[in-house]
Amino acid sequence: MGLRERVPENRTKAIILAAGYATRLYPLTLGIPKPLLKITPDKAVIDFIVDSLVGSVEEIFVVTNRKFYADFQAWRRGRGPAERISVINDGTRCNEDRLGAIGDIYDVIARENVASDVVVVGGDNLFEKSFDPFLSFARRSSPRASLGLFDIKDRASASRFGVVSVDRRGRLTRFQEKPRDPKSTLVATCLYYFPAQTLPLLKTYALDETTSNDASGNYIRWLMERQEVYGFTLTKGHWFDIGHLDSYKEVVARYNGSVK
Repeated sequence: MGLRERVPENRTKAIILAAGYATRLYPLTLGIPKPLLKITPDKAVIDFIVDSLVGSVEEIFVVTNRKFYADFQAWRRGRGPAERISVINDGTRCNEDRLGAIGDIYDVIARENVASDVVVVGGDNLFEKSFDPFLSFARRSSPRASLGLFDIKDRASASRFGVVSVDRRGRLTRFQEKPRDPKSTLVATCLYYFPAQTLPLLKTYALDETTSNDASGNYIRWLMERQEVYGFTLTKGHWFDIGHLDSYKEVVARYNGSVK
């Protein structure tokens, strides 16, 4: 069922980050963007993300780069006209001139005059279950920002991600970006909810020449210094960050019945 058929009462917009160049997956991603990699014969990574957002948001923006813009346009045509999905070209041509996660989020918000709540999903993140529990938590926590968390249950693996600690209310008390010695196994996924009231802060950060727009964790730490940020631990289903060839092979095997 398309977005036009199930326009929600909440006017949330969604941004799917798909402007990276996936150099760690070369040569597999030299000619295809990571979010368009097939997981099953009929679905790419981004299809699973969009299917989870349909009915929960009013509109979806997929932000990509100049190199893969035509590929995402072709994918968009294949989704059908009923769904409110726009593909945004951030104008970059290579890994060296990329805008970064925060740069792309702000670029879409500024270009499309977004003034509503925004949910952001990494185009290489795959979630086995619906976003609805996270969205319900995030809307209750508004006007504070929220992010999706996952207990990876392995400290060595946790060191590859942003590692967080939360209190009993779900408020983030610590955020470590790829620490050598993780304090927990609870990591940040690339799933964020930014209420409309927080968007001016995102603009301030994105336009500040002394900050880094690349890793979104840098913005979360910056935001934590200014206001409370909340985290929701995803306990239903698994979460996959398709960051390298082994993780991609694992996901394909799992979704095609080779791994239970």
